[in-house]
Amino acid sequence: MRVLGIDPGLTRCGLGAVEGAVGKPLRLIDVGVVRTSPDLPLAQRLVQIEQGIEEWLDAVRPDAVAVERVFSQHNVRTVMGTAQASGIALVAAARRGLPVASHTPSEVKAAVTGSGRADKAQVGAMVTRLLMLDAVPKPADAADALALAICHLWRGGAQERIAAALAGQGGR
Repeated sequence: MRVLGIDPGLTRCGLGAVEGAVGKPLRLIDVGVVRTSPDLPLAQRLVQIEQGIEEWLDAVRPDAVAVERVFSQHNVRTVMGTAQASGIALVAAARRGLPVASHTPSEVKAAVTGSGRADKAQVGAMVTRLLMLDAVPKPADAADALALAICHLWRGGAQERIAAALAGQGGR
């Protein structure tokens, strides 16, 4: 199974594609970020994010998409931008008929490090180790996107396999 993880953000939207399954080795497909300038109008930034995500969907051809679930922060401006970028990611995946899942930051941290309270350095170190990379993906948004994909492969992908199996049996 191939999953595209998306860590939404207006300035940096992290994207990371991983292939694998529970009990099988993980393989990095690609990792990066879509960047937008804070000097641009909001609508233009969202268009750039959408174009970037569409390019990634074309290039990596995922079986599923995992997006970080937006959580409440004290900075309303930051959470609004994150929510808007998240919506773009959800629509882009849904438009293609891809299964889409949302995972909370603590769920992702727990899946990758064993602790829902892990810091960014711990998440980056475990992503590096699990994917057998030479260095931690930079910026942190890229490592977070890979962690989302890994989390989904290990925790969320089972639901999709069950649904696919039932669909192949005529829904029984």
